[in-house]
Amino acid sequence: MDVPLPHLDRPFDYLVPAGLADVAVPGVRVKVRFAGQLVDGWLLERVDASAHVGKLAYLEKVVSPEPVLAAEVAGLARAVADRYAGNLADVLRLAVPPRHARVEKEPRTVPDPAGTEPGGTEPAGTGPGGGLAVAPRRTVPDPRGWRDYPAGPAYLTALADGRAPRAVWSALAGEDWAARYADAVAATLAGGRGALVVVADARDLDRLDAALTALLGPGQHVTLSAALGPARRYRAFLAVRRGDVPVVIGTRAAMFAPVARLGLVAIWDDGDDLHAEPRAPYPHAREVLLTRARLGEAAALVGGWTRTAEGQLLVETGWAREVVADRATLRARTPAIAPTGDDPQLARDPGAATARLPSLAWTTARDTLRADAPVLVQVPRRGYLPSVSCADCRTPARCPHCAGPLALPAADAPPACRWCGRVAAAYACPQCGGRRLRAAVTGARRTAEELGRAFPGVPVRTSGRDEVLTDVPAGAGLVVATPGAEPVAEGGYGAVLLLDSWALLTRADLRAGEETLRRWLSAAALARPAPAGGKVVVVADGALAPVQALLRWDPGWFAARELAERRELGFPPAVKMASVTGGADAVADLLAQARLPDGAEVLGPVPADQDRERMLVRVPRSRAAALAEALHTAAGARSARRAADPVRLQVDPLSLF
Repeated sequence: MDVPLPHLDRPFDYLVPAGLADVAVPGVRVKVRFAGQLVDGWLLERVDASAHVGKLAYLEKVVSPEPVLAAEVAGLARAVADRYAGNLADVLRLAVPPRHARVEKEPRTVPDPAGTEPGGTEPAGTGPGGGLAVAPRRTVPDPRGWRDYPAGPAYLTALADGRAPRAVWSALAGEDWAARYADAVAATLAGGRGALVVVADARDLDRLDAALTALLGPGQHVTLSAALGPARRYRAFLAVRRGDVPVVIGTRAAMFAPVARLGLVAIWDDGDDLHAEPRAPYPHAREVLLTRARLGEAAALVGGWTRTAEGQLLVETGWAREVVADRATLRARTPAIAPTGDDPQLARDPGAATARLPSLAWTTARDTLRADAPVLVQVPRRGYLPSVSCADCRTPARCPHCAGPLALPAADAPPACRWCGRVAAAYACPQCGGRRLRAAVTGARRTAEELGRAFPGVPVRTSGRDEVLTDVPAGAGLVVATPGAEPVAEGGYGAVLLLDSWALLTRADLRAGEETLRRWLSAAALARPAPAGGKVVVVADGALAPVQALLRWDPGWFAARELAERRELGFPPAVKMASVTGGADAVADLLAQARLPDGAEVLGPVPADQDRERMLVRVPRSRAAALAEALHTAAGARSARRAADPVRLQVDPLSLF
């Protein structure tokens, strides 16, 4: 039943009336009477007899005869709920989009490549859903770019043979990752099986959609994304559920897509936090896909410019094999990368340690622009001056009303609070009384303004939350972008400047170094290769581990180092950790009732948002299932006695601080 109460997280038996016997099939939506009310539910299974000794009620209604919940997805949802100490109803709400009755009544058609509008009606075969299915390609694709990776062609061959290889792929600089994923999907189709690929955002989805359409042709795949809207998303979902298409691509909304004969699950850039679901039970797309690969004996591909500690754990435990290029190919493909904080640079430019744009970065940008090539400047912070301080005593400027940080939204605008939005036009420093403000953190728009003055006559474009550019035309120009919003330049960037590295490296986050390297590599990958004159300048000390990994383009080395440190310190993914957040009394009550497994450590409490507190529970990886079960059982006990103060449970939270 669709009731998000932990103590009701189990199947219930109902009788099927004779009038509904034909349409009440496993997977349909139903309505049942529970506790005197009609509630939504799912029909999971039909059996001849019930183990329940009491009187059974009847199904009230079959909402739709469409069996939208596949048995494989139901089993996966149960496994995900158990892993994350959640409820099956919450997972099913993520797995199956809301019903759209008008779409269900539309004629059966093979959808267009984007999965958004009905297409042709030519039958191509019999699908697992009982209707149309697009016949898979039977020719093994040309390995093409996979030849740059020694294990790449063998991986495609295994997919085409119908086997289940598992790989963690580190992409080379300048790699057309979407084309490589399209190759893997084509190989899977050649083996007569379907594929599911999950990416982080709409820009990546558009690239992958174009690559698959170019390689496979129309009608072979659909896209699933929350941005499609209710009708278009449900139409694409039904096409997959009915077996009309063998391939699904999408954002995390697609991770439960009911692909028939699933042979490959793949995820690109698994370190992006957009892959983490913000709704209970907070599953991560990578873990959902790997669970699907294990339950369905499917192949897996985890790829990115960098490698997460979770990806490294898959390699070190032997669950997956790494697919990387040899050093000769790596040197030929990687742009020239230089830091500004090492000894030779400091000897030439003593101010490089404190300058925001050291001489090396400035001259690199100047020479690149003179060569009529574009320059990308990555800035970690958006806005104009997102943080300001007193110009006299350097005290951070805070809002007089809510104590939130003050920011300057524009050069001619008064300071305003980033929390409450109030304008502080008459701000006076509470420490020294000064009224002048200085920049504490410089944003992308202020950086663009400064570069425009430094390089007069050169067009300067910005790409960020307000407006994300998709591409950059050929020719000289400056592009200032925040991480994740870097547009692709035609022919690649002549130079990439990575500024304000301290803002990324000094964050109070377990994944600060990993996330910094991910953002740097994502930007550096857009530069031209070294033979074509591509250069990357990182404003940071060359002795830092993330900088060393960037210089050598060796994310595997950094991931192994990170994982080793986390093993020593007892942090995920070397251990399993759960976060318990709520009021102090509620958190204490839940942990007091939980029968935590042997070896469990309870850490905290620490303050959380909205006057709540947070406790962390740490156990060895072998005790992960026992920890999730203990927390879910304790939450069920509180739910059964109608405890008023809710508690949020998160297994493997992205942030521990």
